[in-house]
Amino acid sequence: MESKKHQISVKRTAQYYVLGNLAEAKTIWLVLHGYGYAAEFFVKKFNAIVNENTCVIAPEALSKFYVNGLDGKVGASWMTKENREEEIDDYLFYLNTLYSEIVSLRKNKPFKLNVLGFSQGGATAARWVAQTTAKPDNFIMWASVFPDDMPFEILKNNNIKSYFLYGDKDVFLTKSRVDLQKQKLQDAGLDIKLIPFFG
Repeated sequence: MESKKHQISVKRTAQYYVLGNLAEAKTIWLVLHGYGYAAEFFVKKFNAIVNENTCVIAPEALSKFYVNGLDGKVGASWMTKENREEEIDDYLFYLNTLYSEIVSLRKNKPFKLNVLGFSQGGATAARWVAQTTAKPDNFIMWASVFPDDMPFEILKNNNIKSYFLYGDKDVFLTKSRVDLQKQKLQDAGLDIKLIPFFG
């Protein structure tokens, strides 16, 4: 007899890390880590931009695992191919809930929002930007690729300044994949700033 798959929604507890004064900052960076990262360490990469007017928030993906074997360093993943659509729905709900929390903690004081997605976090950030009611001022894709189903018109219609950064030695984001991304952006008629870097 074959088993039959069932699904239920369950409550999860998520964590995020903050550098700077969330309540008073005029600019907030929402930064999404790559596969296998921990937000606690990823957020430290942004120490240099934090000041009295700038705050950085790094949410951690919901799925955790031991990076090497059965113990030691713990990393996180935004999604896998298993239950893909449900995992996307889950992290979009999570990020929307986090954004509502940010607005609430600030007592609705306006702020400039920059969204950055690194590696696996890039596709995650792109999907969130495409469906959120938030209006990011800047969106940065760093060493990542846009999802195949990305509705690029959202970036254009909402006047979101967008940037695509890619390294010349990236073993995953190869030249052919970069060229494909460039073609997608060109076909969509988007004025996205392309920024290559060494590494």
